[in-house]
Amino acid sequence: MASHLNESKEEASACSALLKRFIDETDALLKLTCPFLVTVAKDGAHQAPKQEFDEALLVFRKDARAFETATIGLPSPRENDTTKALLSATDRFVTAAESSRDLAKQAEHVFKLLSRLLDVCEMELEAREHEDWNNRDINRARKTCEEARHLLVEQLRLVRYFHRQAVWLTERFPDAVLVDVPGLVKLVDRREIEKNEWSLTPGRYVGIAPEEVDEDFDFEETIKDIHIELQGLNDEAEELAATIAKNFKTRLGHGGGRGAAHTLRRAAGDWRCEGAGPRRR
Repeated sequence: MASHLNESKEEASACSALLKRFIDETDALLKLTCPFLVTVAKDGAHQAPKQEFDEALLVFRKDARAFETATIGLPSPRENDTTKALLSATDRFVTAAESSRDLAKQAEHVFKLLSRLLDVCEMELEAREHEDWNNRDINRARKTCEEARHLLVEQLRLVRYFHRQAVWLTERFPDAVLVDVPGLVKLVDRREIEKNEWSLTPGRYVGIAPEEVDEDFDFEETIKDIHIELQGLNDEAEELAATIAKNFKTRLGHGGGRGAAHTLRRAAGDWRCEGAGPRRR
């Protein structure tokens, strides 16, 4: 138990640098969009996603500071500590462990909102065609920010993972004494083994562990993420439809209607139109 708690503390300490990196990379990426955003009307398509992102980032900064405060002064238990001391230490880790879980979700959410803002700028406001939108630098910064997010989220998850291992032990062996745990361990004597025809197959004795509820699953946050992703896909679909319609009108405007009957080909190359109707190759 002590080793799990010390691992959790060590992983928590490593989060500070990654939190700073993610925030710095997010600020750097947002800064690259400023020259373009100042040229757009305040009530443009970017307004809503920008406001939502700003609010989420503000909350994330505040919670990141709270997490770092919670990790200060965490105990360093030893294996020979009393059961009561170990249980007390496990409880003292709860705030940091829960905060790490929430921060990981927030980091994912902040990055999705920032990506959404960039997509709106590029697809709806045609930022790529603007002289103040540096595609190369923004794409590079976006990749760097995504990498910082990934490293941070994985590190934050480790904090709660090791704490959960300690909690798992306290729930099953609260008195630090080996006892029967369904699906894990069962104390048997020679008589019971003989009744089972001297079989030493663990499943014959330990049984099946009860199904556990996934405490890390956040339904509300999952729905929110799905909504953001769906909105982005809808915007892409609208942009693609507009481009297709524009190209189709341009084609017809140049007299391409008749010529298309001779050149139209299916993407897979199985069919082609020649003259009056399609024929198989």
